[in-house]
Amino acid sequence: IGHPEIFPLLLTAKTQKIFNCRADEDVTEENCFKCIKKEDIIQDLKTRANNSDFHPLKKVILEYPGEELLVVFDPKLQYGQNFYIVASEEAKENLLKLSATAEETEENRDETLEVHKAWVSLGSEKEVEEESVKERDTKIKYKISRVRRKFGAPIAFTDKNASDDKDSYAECTSYEDNTFSIKMIERDVGVQTVPKVKETSTQTKWTYPKNASTQYYTRQLSNEAKAETLSSETLKEFLTAVHIRMEIALQQNEIMDVFFDDWKALGEDEEEGKPDVYLKAYQSFTDVQYLKNRTISCIRWHPTLHGIIALSAREQPSHEEQVNPSNKSLLHQSVILVLSFFDPVCLQLVLKAPEDIYCFQFSPSDPNIIAGGCVDGQVVLWDISKHEEKLRSALPVADQITDLSEDDPTAAAVVTESSTEPSLVRHCGASSIPYSNKKPVTDIQWLPCNSEDNQKGGTSENRDENYLQLVSCSPDCSILFWDIPSIEHRQIFLSEKIKEEKRSYMPPDTDEDLDVSWKPLIKINLHERDTNTEYGPTRISLRELQYRYKTSGKAKSLSALRTPIKESPYTEMSASSSKNLEVLENISTNFFVGNEDGEIVYSDWKMKIDTNSRKPVSQKHSQKYTLHTETINTLQNSPFFKDIFLSIGGQKFAIWKEGVTNGPILQSSCSAGRYTAGQWSLTRPGVFFIGRDNGNIDIWDLLKKTHEPSHFQNISKSIITFISPSSASAEQHFLAVSDDLGVLHILEICQTLCHPPSNEHASVLDYFEREVKYLK
Repeated sequence: IGHPEIFPLLLTAKTQKIFNCRADEDVTEENCFKCIKKEDIIQDLKTRANNSDFHPLKKVILEYPGEELLVVFDPKLQYGQNFYIVASEEAKENLLKLSATAEETEENRDETLEVHKAWVSLGSEKEVEEESVKERDTKIKYKISRVRRKFGAPIAFTDKNASDDKDSYAECTSYEDNTFSIKMIERDVGVQTVPKVKETSTQTKWTYPKNASTQYYTRQLSNEAKAETLSSETLKEFLTAVHIRMEIALQQNEIMDVFFDDWKALGEDEEEGKPDVYLKAYQSFTDVQYLKNRTISCIRWHPTLHGIIALSAREQPSHEEQVNPSNKSLLHQSVILVLSFFDPVCLQLVLKAPEDIYCFQFSPSDPNIIAGGCVDGQVVLWDISKHEEKLRSALPVADQITDLSEDDPTAAAVVTESSTEPSLVRHCGASSIPYSNKKPVTDIQWLPCNSEDNQKGGTSENRDENYLQLVSCSPDCSILFWDIPSIEHRQIFLSEKIKEEKRSYMPPDTDEDLDVSWKPLIKINLHERDTNTEYGPTRISLRELQYRYKTSGKAKSLSALRTPIKESPYTEMSASSSKNLEVLENISTNFFVGNEDGEIVYSDWKMKIDTNSRKPVSQKHSQKYTLHTETINTLQNSPFFKDIFLSIGGQKFAIWKEGVTNGPILQSSCSAGRYTAGQWSLTRPGVFFIGRDNGNIDIWDLLKKTHEPSHFQNISKSIITFISPSSASAEQHFLAVSDDLGVLHILEICQTLCHPPSNEHASVLDYFEREVKYLK
């Protein structure tokens, strides 16, 4: 701008070398001018054409009247490029003259500086000499040498205390010198106060500006002005106009309360006439011998006997016990306690177990059969049929201790004990450790059997099919299906167990162990077929399954059931075993699984044989949902809707519908604490209970609120570990809640939470259907 004769130009290193105008070599910041012949530039344009750096200024160069163009080096990029061309002869001459004048001025200034005056001392060198620092002491010199023979020798570094070797270490510790400590009496400090500035804004209605005034004092009228105003026609007309409205307003103030909160009353109208929601404390139970310093892991109500409840406890291992399980405390016994809240002081039964029980279940077909999962992966069975009369009695009676002799395992000896001593029951079946789960059995479920044979009548000799009646899951990425041993098999196991206890100092007989061994029939490994990712299930929820496992040929006798350890006792869902598995028609084999990572996996355990490879493959891909942040502790289907499931883990819970792949139909927001347990209500379809880590029980009623619990109540000072409702009695409904301190709380559920409204089932079903449509 202002220099139309100057044209910026970018010259590359190649062009600079051709025309001898290399930056910082041929041309510099002081000597920045270079004259290039016009013919040479035209020849470069012909030779390199569009590749020439002068091509953008081709028209300017061809129209230049002179023979030489002035190219100026511009290191500071004043005109945007590293060079620029002067396209005017007048500007070219002015620039060259200005450069010559500047050089002459510089030479004259150098000559002037050479003519200088003689320096006259004024005493400043003495001051400099006094202020300069001089070393007065002689420097200490150190000479470090080494013996010639040690040159090149290998060096071995060792650790030693430096204070032990006085020649190689000298410590000069710092100390405080009192000579330089000056006590400060005054100090000059400058303080500057600055007022805080704050910007605020308000929403105001802007109108045109106008002059306004404010009246500070009331205006007093004179007596004449007052009389004139009261007798004026204007005042009479105003009073006549507002008289009727003023009367109506006064009447409304007398009839209605103007300070009444309509919004608050609108919310209270819905609650009128409804009783309070509460959980009434009925009983509490703990045991010093079995529950001290232990946590209750599972609670189950007896399916048919009202008031009978069973619970299991397990250790809370410390860090040392987790690293070395052999350091397990031997003070506590691994048991399941059976008690009646009609007589909570006395235990009814004590079921002995080989290891701590993580979970257990009463058999729905025969409540005297109890299956439990141990922390070491074993599945254990108990038979309490001989103590059924004791449990039916509401009052404590003389305990009956069953002791099976070696000669007759079925013989029972009745011993009269004190009423405070409970009956001890040994387990009558235990799975073989090599074929059990490798990690704790976290969930165990009974499956319905479509056969008329039961545990009491059927034996292994006359049964041609083994019915799958039990399923267990464990974080070792496996789900096991079990067949229940017959009465004869369980009695032999119990007899051998008593013999082993009596001769505990003798090594066990391998053949006898094989006779009474119990192994799973089907094993399912959970993993993704494409990525080979394994799932560690902690909870499983299956639909009602009915299937049979056929044995090839005739039924095997008891002696023929001995299987060598090296052979596979379970079905790996391979091609050969799939032929023997008969699944009935119209039966769902899909299941939900909750794993350790908080994922919900929906999959199908049934396999089909590929026609090409003849290998078992899954019929469809499993669906995985990542919603929870911690291990799934509850996965339960609704007792009213077979395709509705509740999952709890971490700080969230969710409700799922089988067949809906878009995700949960209802999920909660993240809570401040952790959800540790939960159960559906047995009497109301829209109610479920959730235990928290702060000892509270949240009561959720989907008909009232879906974003927060309708009610919560504190039960304990510790973590809630398990919740189990009971509706055996029509008059009373109970909720069993356990905590981390080993205390069992029996709570009575209020009538509001027990008796559903007439249309609750249809309303909840309609709500679920609306949520499914919303997801789609």
